[in-house]
Amino acid sequence: MKTFTYTINDKPIEKIIDFSMFENEKNILIQIFCGQTKEKLKNILDVITKKLPQAICIGSSTDGEISNDTITTNSTILSISTFEKTTIKAAYSNSENCFSNGVELANKLCTQTTKAIIAFSDGATTNGEEFLNGINFVNNKVIVSGGMAADNANFTQTFISCQNKILTKGAVGVSLNSEELSVCNAFNFNWSPIGIEHVIEEVVGNRVYKISGLTPLDFYEKYLGEYVARSLPATGIEFPLILQKNKIPIARAVIAKHEDGSLSFAGNLHKGDIVKLGFGNVELILNNPLKSLLNKCAINETQSIFIYTCMARRRYMPSLIDIEIKPFSKIAPTVGFFTYGEFFHNRENNELLNQTLTVLALTENPNSNLDLKIETPIHQEKLSEHARSLQALTNLIQQSSRDYNEQSEKLEKGNKYAQNLIESQKQFLKHAVHETNTPLSVIMGNIEMFEMENGKNKYLSNIEVAMKNIFSIYDDLSYLIKKDQVNSAIHKINIVDFVRSRIDFFTSSALKFKSNFKFQSLKDEIILNFNEIKLQRIVDNNLTNAIKYTLPNETIFVRLSEFNSECHFTIESRSKQILDPQQIFEEYYREELSAEGFGLGLNLVKRICSEENVGIRLESGENFASFTYIFKGVL
Repeated sequence: MKTFTYTINDKPIEKIIDFSMFENEKNILIQIFCGQTKEKLKNILDVITKKLPQAICIGSSTDGEISNDTITTNSTILSISTFEKTTIKAAYSNSENCFSNGVELANKLCTQTTKAIIAFSDGATTNGEEFLNGINFVNNKVIVSGGMAADNANFTQTFISCQNKILTKGAVGVSLNSEELSVCNAFNFNWSPIGIEHVIEEVVGNRVYKISGLTPLDFYEKYLGEYVARSLPATGIEFPLILQKNKIPIARAVIAKHEDGSLSFAGNLHKGDIVKLGFGNVELILNNPLKSLLNKCAINETQSIFIYTCMARRRYMPSLIDIEIKPFSKIAPTVGFFTYGEFFHNRENNELLNQTLTVLALTENPNSNLDLKIETPIHQEKLSEHARSLQALTNLIQQSSRDYNEQSEKLEKGNKYAQNLIESQKQFLKHAVHETNTPLSVIMGNIEMFEMENGKNKYLSNIEVAMKNIFSIYDDLSYLIKKDQVNSAIHKINIVDFVRSRIDFFTSSALKFKSNFKFQSLKDEIILNFNEIKLQRIVDNNLTNAIKYTLPNETIFVRLSEFNSECHFTIESRSKQILDPQQIFEEYYREELSAEGFGLGLNLVKRICSEENVGIRLESGENFASFTYIFKGVL
């Protein structure tokens, strides 16, 4: 196998290529990488088909061309590869369905001896992943190489060719069929994820509608700035979304922007995919690019290398990209182009990659083995100041990202530890409250039994008062622990009877604190639709607070009144002035530290009122306090 490369300029092609060299060759593969117009490609094809009618020819528009160690743009490179023991088949498909194109192409090209397929698809409308899925459907073992056509970052119209036919949609390909041909593929990625993880939330195929709550356009504007977002897809392709797939990093670059803020990517994304933004890691890109090929292939005396690499690599570091290509040209004749998406075979599956450099190494030498070396390591080559600045910036980004990840991991561990503590505290309180209920009930039951048999006893009366206060605190804690499990069902409740019964329960406690209740209601019946457990927490906490804070030998007035389908529940008494009405409903706040309790009751009341749309009105002055709760929707 031999490969010859030619740069097509304004001279007649016959003066650039000595066609007589190939007249007697039977197995000829011609690849044309055109960074110019379709007319230019058409003229070349007309000459080729006349001069070498036996040749198999495919071509693609580009965003840059590769000819050995030289990188060009807006130029046309033609390669002619001759094979001794390999036959070549060509085919094209221009169906509207990308998957069908892959199926059709594979059916036409694959034989029992097919070692590789080189395929080019249009880069403007083809979903590259679906196209490769079509090939996988027919044959997932054959190596597929090549890529999606480019158009110098105009993103308007790309083109491809098969023999003398030029297509603006669809795909073209050739199969290399031989028992003797040795084929190896490899790739370099070197794009690093950075920042926090994001979730693909709404997507159809390769068109994404929402990322982490944002339209993709807003997402790019937030993280990369207005200029990049406005100029997509031409600008910003250097910053793809990166995810892991089949144990390799996959980048998805933007290929189209839509008026609704959605973006189309070169390949599919799926709902729930975890992605990060990526950036080109110059430190890695400038490292020895042959490593991936050396680590994977057993090819000595490689005869030809075809490179299909992402346009983002060239545009990200235009003055350095030749450093990445040169080592390959020292091994064997090298040719290729810069694409809008690269085709790569991995673990019996053909994948669409972005941002990568893919390599297809070929030889018909049957005694090939691993012994590839490069004379000068890449890092020893003299770099420009611009390259060193990029290296420094890359190192800064990488180190900052590592620091961020370390801090995030520590924070995550801290959060998990805190959550475990909170959960343990909840479990302890839940068990403690549960275990407290039984002895409290036993004590209260025995007090009642003793009083029934022996009459009232002032000591037992004091115990009973204290027990009722403990019961109220118990009910608060029980509610706080189980509030998410509280039955939310509401019932018709006569609040007049309900409040009267709770006053009866706490009357002995009020007498102990040298105060008494006076209940007033103009109606015997005021019906509410309300949750009984929540209503009890509102009433009980206000009654017990009134007992604690009312001045000695004063009356606690409890009133129920109805106004315009609203029920006003009011508790007022002579007490010390409330100094901070804004804080009185806050958790753990108590104006008198000597008073019993945890300062949880009114905060609990406020939460329930907020949940149930109950209004709160607080009035306080010198030796006076009044709390009114306004229940709406009286029946």
